Amino acid sequence: MNVVQSSTGARCGGRALLVQALQDSRADTLARFADYRRAFPDLRIPFHETLNPPLWELGHIGWFQTWWTSRNPQRALGWRADPDAARLPAARADADALFDSSRVAHALRPGLALPDAAAMLDDLQTQLDDVIALLEQTPEHDEALYFFRLALLHEDMHHEAALYMAQQLGIVIDDARWRPVAIARGQTGDALHFPASIWMLGHSGAGFAFDNECAAHPVDLPACEIDRAVVTWRDYLPFVDSGAHEDARWWSDAGWRWKTAQDRRHPRYLRRHAGGWEQLLYGHWFEIDPDHAVSHVSAYEAEAWCRWAGRRLPTEAEWERAAVDEPAAFEWGHVWEWTASTFLPYPGFTPHPYRDYSAPWFGDRRVLRGASFMTQPRMHHPRYRNFFRPERDDVPAGFRTCAAG
Repeated sequence: MNVVQSSTGARCGGRALLVQALQDSRADTLARFADYRRAFPDLRIPFHETLNPPLWELGHIGWFQTWWTSRNPQRALGWRADPDAARLPAARADADALFDSSRVAHALRPGLALPDAAAMLDDLQTQLDDVIALLEQTPEHDEALYFFRLALLHEDMHHEAALYMAQQLGIVIDDARWRPVAIARGQTGDALHFPASIWMLGHSGAGFAFDNECAAHPVDLPACEIDRAVVTWRDYLPFVDSGAHEDARWWSDAGWRWKTAQDRRHPRYLRRHAGGWEQLLYGHWFEIDPDHAVSHVSAYEAEAWCRWAGRRLPTEAEWERAAVDEPAAFEWGHVWEWTASTFLPYPGFTPHPYRDYSAPWFGDRRVLRGASFMTQPRMHHPRYRNFFRPERDDVPAGFRTCAAG
């Protein structure tokens, strides 16, 4: 992985790296939009609470980038900027009314009178050109570059969302970068052992960090063992084939309610076929690779398997300790990994200017760590905290397990 594609480049890189990363990110955004356009020429997709209209996605990405950079008079202050500072006018007069996700409810987005695709693509190019020109004149220090880094990582998040929405809609994605790869057999089944210790959980030091990663604080951790790699289908499918998946004793009360309400008899995007299993990926069914990571399972399904196997999910602090202390031995990046931790603020939490990123979601979501095969490499960081409701199985999430040391 070159530095432009790495989290070091995204979080700590200077102007030249950010310029290249912004251009690369936009190229992927446009490639995914082309995929959607081939599948849905009118760009109208079924309404669902996890799906956004493709044209709205484009407009929102461009709006967000300019709102926090070229239109933001306090951008040089970085995370200390006033989020409510008056903005410079948008090039399109109604941009704030159309594309501000804080103001435009999800249910209203399909009915908005949006510019057509040609106009939207022209807007995006003009916006990116203006932002890059501004970036090239920006001092190379963390405060001044903060919002350019935020805009980059925000676009990368939307690219991943476009991929898991494509998975949900059956849209063909031919780019091999966004497909799962097998975990080497010798890397599964082993555990790393850690003694009881105090772990400094969270971000400290220079570079970009999301507000929910700040600030580092001590956490007492018991001795434990944690899997070197995530659980694969080779390990998970016997839970289904044996009938244990249909046994309520392995499920939490909330998990069993979710399972029965969804009539979920096996993980999403799987089907039985000729005595075995097939997996759906971007609109095509494939014979399942038993050495691929378990993917698109809810936290409830992960917990049920752990109970059946006599294991448990790690806490996010246990996960982070292993990823930071044993980077060569602890393999991650195949799927987002459910943890046992509720998404909560760290002690002394201070919201950054993008107020809607973290604070509204504390308390009712679960922390996931790592990254997935749909995640831009720039997003891979051992302290990054993803967060979803535990019932979500549309995201490329799996898990690894833990036990007392």
